[in-house]
Amino acid sequence: MNICLIASRSLTYAQRSVRVLAKAGYAAYVMRMPAGMTGNGCGYAVKVSENDLHKAVGCLRQNGFEPKRAYLVDKSERSIEVSI
Repeated sequence: MNICLIASRSLTYAQRSVRVLAKAGYAAYVMRMPAGMTGNGCGYAVKVSENDLHKAVGCLRQNGFEPKRAYLVDKSERSIEVSI
């Protein structure tokens, strides 16, 4: 199954996002962005299932968060940016 990573501007922002999503019933986790996706190896993301991506982004927006980028990551760890 593919996963989606919602890019976050900081670790704290990612942690807060996960709490909001968990409260709404989504399975979400904080993880480091893969180095190839950030350019300098720094950054955090919120991991959600591909099926939950757009609903999770909507939930975050309803709660005052403004995610800017999201990536679909397949089993071979190739990623593609998806529109949110």
